[in-house]
Amino acid sequence: MRIGEIKRVTKETDIYVKINLDGSGKTSINTGIGFFDHMLDAFGRHGFFDLTVEVKGDLDVDTHHTVEDVGIVIGQALKMAVGDKKGIVRYGSCTLPMDETLMIAAVDFSGRSYYRSNIEYTVERIGGLETETINEFFLAMANNADMNLHLHMLCGDNNHHIAEASFKALTKAISMAVSKDPRITDVLSTKGSL
Repeated sequence: MRIGEIKRVTKETDIYVKINLDGSGKTSINTGIGFFDHMLDAFGRHGFFDLTVEVKGDLDVDTHHTVEDVGIVIGQALKMAVGDKKGIVRYGSCTLPMDETLMIAAVDFSGRSYYRSNIEYTVERIGGLETETINEFFLAMANNADMNLHLHMLCGDNNHHIAEASFKALTKAISMAVSKDPRITDVLSTKGSL
């Protein structure tokens, strides 16, 4: 079983994350932000990752610290769970439709972090989640998982659909990238390491 388990405590947040890459999509999510819980539940279920996220954050300030720090910890847990990367496909992508929205996610567990997105929101909040923090979540995750992450919206109007499609496309791409291929006996790199 490829499991990453991280506990991170700062003056702003207290976060516990456990992810099993070889799970069945069971989730237990409690961030204190309803819409964010919904997105992380979708992330676990659609990636077939068993995912636990427990958070105590300074939501009396705003949602920024909680959302960004969860991205940090999920990224760290992903990095731990992937381990030495031997046998994994490394690359993954998904083009995901959600009603009027069409989202593309592509990842590379290269050991080099990079994040690019063209997603823009037309509202300040979806439920209790500040939309500008969604980008911070993906950036923090990419940086801490040491992966390349590209998220690009081809079309979309409904902000809920745009956010949900991005989380679902991402988890499908990650699920593909961390899958094992028996033809890969070491790491998939001409350098011999990642």
